[in-house]
Amino acid sequence: MDPHPPDAAAPEASPAPVKLEFSEVAKSFEHDSQTVAALRPVSLRVHAGEFVVLFGPSGCGKSTLLNLVAGFETPTSGTITLDGKAIDGPGNDRLMMFQEHALFPWLNVIDNVMYGLRWEPGFRFRPHARRRKALELLHLVHLDEFAKSSIHELSGGMRQRVALARALAPDPKVLLIDEPFPALDALVRAKLYIELQDILVRTHKTIMSVTHDPREAACLGDRVVIFTGRPGRIRSEVRVDLPRPRDINSPEVAEHAGRINAQLEAANEEPSGSEA
Repeated sequence: MDPHPPDAAAPEASPAPVKLEFSEVAKSFEHDSQTVAALRPVSLRVHAGEFVVLFGPSGCGKSTLLNLVAGFETPTSGTITLDGKAIDGPGNDRLMMFQEHALFPWLNVIDNVMYGLRWEPGFRFRPHARRRKALELLHLVHLDEFAKSSIHELSGGMRQRVALARALAPDPKVLLIDEPFPALDALVRAKLYIELQDILVRTHKTIMSVTHDPREAACLGDRVVIFTGRPGRIRSEVRVDLPRPRDINSPEVAEHAGRINAQLEAANEEPSGSEA
């Protein structure tokens, strides 16, 4: 018998558990007795620690889907579950970064970050604990020295980093990002993309975001879900298996962005109502 048998094949890593699950989720809006379909039935699974980007033309229902996860809207049909439990309204287990930073101008930077902690278990009636947590998050987004600054003293990119720290403060199970970067210049956006990827790696946070920019989708996402035009449905997916951090200007990101754009163009060429 061989005294040194070959090593047994390493077992394959188990897939991460499902964090969010969409089952035939559709949404319509009523306007003056008229029904407008925003989303056709969507089924999707998002795994723990995954960064999923929703990509598609304007009005295809991407932000609507994000609002359904946040609990701001209710599905017309279908169900959305978080860790197996149905979502039935807003909650601190799902927090949103909006297109506008939505910070409170009458509070300084650290008070904005601490705001959402006042009702969190472990932080109620514990101002020192809230301050310590807020300082940790400001360090994470590289704003330690601006803790006492007023919001109007910050640049646009700095305000969005404060908004990110505030969203992370209650330690949500899912972070939702609705295009918070388009108003920023290219250099600031590129820096924020690197910082967001660093936070993803360090916190293992589950993230869903919306974008119209294929390079942003390829730079940030583990998986890019491409939607058809309104009423939106999932047309296809592109997986981005590139190491992090990713440079948005790299040839590899550009290659994946091209694949994402090609899928979008194919979706736009389909006849309205096609199920292909």
